Amino acid sequence: MKKAGAVFLFLFLAAPALAVPETFSNPAMELRARHLQRELRCLVCQGESLDESGAPLAADLRHLVRAQIAAGKSDDEIKTFLVARYGNFILMEPPFEADTYALWLTPFLALVLGGGIAFWVVRRAQKPG
Repeated sequence: MKKAGAVFLFLFLAAPALAVPETFSNPAMELRARHLQRELRCLVCQGESLDESGAPLAADLRHLVRAQIAAGKSDDEIKTFLVARYGNFILMEPPFEADTYALWLTPFLALVLGGGIAFWVVRRAQKPG
């Protein structure tokens, strides 16, 4: 009997979250949700936004974003909530901070290293002898 009560309590408490639609009937809210979902990274796919991803976690996060929009939260409040939970990596454009230096600088370092190696190989090939 206790199990049935716990299930009922869970469904009662989860009902408002389950009531959030997959798409908003208000075009402005739908546009806002899609824009925000494009600014957030899928933690499973990592190269795709929440809007593009088909991963189950991305669907859950899209639902969470829509629930918070329906609750009247601002975009900044939603991003702050998600960053507090998942870190700056959830942002498609993470801020330039100490913990994200590697994300921002690795492409440039790889380009410089590759250019240096190419320069060295060409110089060596041009030397006589």
